[in-house]
Amino acid sequence: MLQSTDIVLITGAGSGMGKLAAEHAARKGENVVGFDLNAESLMDLESRYDNIKTFVVDITDFESVEKTTALIVKNQGNIKKVINCAGIMPLGTLNSQHPSEYKKIMDVNYLGTVNINMAVLAHMRDNKQGEIVNFASIAGLTPSISFGAYSAAKFAVVAFSEVLHHENRSYGINVCCVCPPPVNTPLLRGAINRPKSLDLSPAVEPDFVLDAMEKSLAKGQWLCLPGWQAKAIYRARRLVPNLLWWAIHLVEGKNFDHLSKPSTRRH
Repeated sequence: MLQSTDIVLITGAGSGMGKLAAEHAARKGENVVGFDLNAESLMDLESRYDNIKTFVVDITDFESVEKTTALIVKNQGNIKKVINCAGIMPLGTLNSQHPSEYKKIMDVNYLGTVNINMAVLAHMRDNKQGEIVNFASIAGLTPSISFGAYSAAKFAVVAFSEVLHHENRSYGINVCCVCPPPVNTPLLRGAINRPKSLDLSPAVEPDFVLDAMEKSLAKGQWLCLPGWQAKAIYRARRLVPNLLWWAIHLVEGKNFDHLSKPSTRRH
């Protein structure tokens, strides 16, 4: 059982970036609470660390999120930091994805992030301190073929995070939106309908992204672009967007049927 103290709350703690973030925080001696839908993965994580407590929570259900976070504050301690890693990445051309898949992507990647943020925000504002990390993606700044629905949700996360940062600076709350290039996680390795451009450069490692996240938090930066790939893509999008699209079409070719296999896969 965690002692009443400061808590780091991490979503998507059952695998990938969320699991690694939970392990990093635990090894630093922080008290961690992990949310995920995968009960088996959470049990394994909790069994290996005395300072990790986990909960099976559907982040798309605000009532469940709010109730669980309230219990954490009441029984275990002050939520000082939130790292939102939960997400899904079904890829495909826009015409190949059913509206129900659009909704699912938005519910998990955007509204799930909003639910966690809103569940902890009043608590942090009352305490006049807190850190909120929302994982988006370079796809949340630069759209590309096969990423249309995913990018729409991640664009929303970026916009939400930027406004949240500016609205809450005076309350001592530091908001950081992390927009990495492709990261070597199960989410990426399991992606189908992947465009050729996704594999043009090696994926960065999760440890590298988490280190960049911590540096951005320490500097009070609301936007974190880990590595030269993310920075280069972001600058190209801002300065020469037509050239970037020309390069995408050059790599992908004229026909995108190979990116249109129906798929709904959750990670």
